[in-house]
Amino acid sequence: MVFEFSYALPPAKARAVAQETLLIWCSLASRLGLWALKAELEDLCFAVLQPQIFRKMRADLASMWSPRNRVGYSRRITTIVSSPPLDERTASDDESFTTFDEHVLSMKDLLEAVVPFDILSDRRKRTKFLHDLAKSSEAQKKAKVVQDAGIALTSLVACEEALEKELLISTSYIPGMEVTLSSRLKSLYSIFSKMRRKDVGIHKVYDARALRVVVGDKNGTLHGPAIQCCYSLLDIVHRLWIPIDGEFDDYIVNPKPSGYQSLHTAVQGPDGSALEVQIRTQKMHEYAEHGLAAHWLYKETGNKLQSISSMDESDIEASSSLSKDTDDHNPLDTDLFQKYSSLKMGHPVIRVEGSNLLAAVIIRVEKGGRELLVAVSFGLAASEVVADRRPSFQIKCWEAYARLYKKASDEWWCQPGHGDWCTCLEKYTLCRDGMYHKQDQFGRLLPTFIQITHLTEEEESEYWAVVSAVFEGKPVDSVVSRRSSDSVAPTSMEASINNKVRLLRTMLRWEEQLRSEASLRQSKLGGKANGNPDSVVPGEVVIVCWPNGEIMRLRSGSTAADAAMKVGLEGKLVLVNGQLVLPNTELKDGDIVEVRV
Repeated sequence: MVFEFSYALPPAKARAVAQETLLIWCSLASRLGLWALKAELEDLCFAVLQPQIFRKMRADLASMWSPRNRVGYSRRITTIVSSPPLDERTASDDESFTTFDEHVLSMKDLLEAVVPFDILSDRRKRTKFLHDLAKSSEAQKKAKVVQDAGIALTSLVACEEALEKELLISTSYIPGMEVTLSSRLKSLYSIFSKMRRKDVGIHKVYDARALRVVVGDKNGTLHGPAIQCCYSLLDIVHRLWIPIDGEFDDYIVNPKPSGYQSLHTAVQGPDGSALEVQIRTQKMHEYAEHGLAAHWLYKETGNKLQSISSMDESDIEASSSLSKDTDDHNPLDTDLFQKYSSLKMGHPVIRVEGSNLLAAVIIRVEKGGRELLVAVSFGLAASEVVADRRPSFQIKCWEAYARLYKKASDEWWCQPGHGDWCTCLEKYTLCRDGMYHKQDQFGRLLPTFIQITHLTEEEESEYWAVVSAVFEGKPVDSVVSRRSSDSVAPTSMEASINNKVRLLRTMLRWEEQLRSEASLRQSKLGGKANGNPDSVVPGEVVIVCWPNGEIMRLRSGSTAADAAMKVGLEGKLVLVNGQLVLPNTELKDGDIVEVRV
């Protein structure tokens, strides 16, 4: 490890190594999808470049996640106050007051407070690490920053064990369904970056620790029941821990543009502090890790070196004070209403009650969007609708929603409780958690909620065309014919590109291993390698050409225009990772490039 003995280096040399690692090796780890390694390297660099901020953030998290908070906890997450101001001295100022020996001891403690990635990902190693830390703390006084790291890891273990116990004793999820639980701690550097990006205090970073629940779907054969299980598990999580207002996102009903699907929720964990929980099926998980929804394909990092070196401790205090102002701001009157301002009668929604997903449509919008009257079809299960998102299948779904809307309109149902044996009108109210919850005849709000289906421009146009056809008594064949050509192609194309992407990642790992081995041999020989230096560093950039998935190698520094010229389409528009770019945009390893004809 590059940081193994960096605490013994002079401060200036240590910072130079950290800056180089942050700029080059962390970026490479991100490109290869080595997220755990990337997080560990970032925190090691963070400890060297900003030791005061590193210590304070470790202390703040330890205070939030301390075991003493687990007994008699009653406060809401919005009442957490900011910690005392940071020391205004920067890292360079601090060095003038310390000797080199003191610096070595201090830096050694900071680097020891970075938990290795293999311990975070392995339960047995994690247990052994905490046991050894406890024994060493008894034998000799450990630095506070190291003890704080142990508290953070212990809190994660407590959250994981609490949810695992609840899953074992609960009978709400589908019997026989395989459920896998994992956990992770967000790197301090990532938390630091998010605080700066969103101008919030550390207690507003709700994903600083997270649990992930993956539901087995038997290679996709049980995808519909697995989706029902996901919502059942969401209900279990919300009964176990208090949800944090406005922090639930349903990316299953409404996938991200990349195709990413999952349920995200933030809750108050066993110690009362924020805990993120992600729930998804195995198919969704594989697509998020290796498919087109993988972070390394579409999420580019900015200039990390500039962002960390240009910010000092006072910036975090400014962020914390800003977060106090936002606590008093009521998001119910702004963000939520803007989010649902375009809702209108006939819009399709999904009714969620435990693991039961039912199709429903909006019949009336009241009080500026605060309340909705919804027609629910108890004979139209929506789990398969959510599971199967093929364009050809979607037309049938639109038709079912349209017929439900027409039925409620023809029968003149207009009040909660109106309906028949398979259809009923229900009232829903927008709550602080950002969801529309069912309201019964006594005005009580129930756990049952509806999830608004967000439509793209194309989907919305198509849906209302189907609605018009149904209301006018016309066949929907004219709408179906427009998308008949798309029924098979996306699936096969998606499988092909995913295979190419996996192959590319493997190739990049092999190249990195070859470079490392060559560098090691060169260092053992003592001197520069003989021959062309390009034999060690190929000087190439590897890209994937969309839509055929061909892997292309270009010279390092090649641009989008060079890629267009290479495929014989010079001067055409070029998309990189789905985004239109300028011709002089430099390409990087793993980019997916599409040249528009």
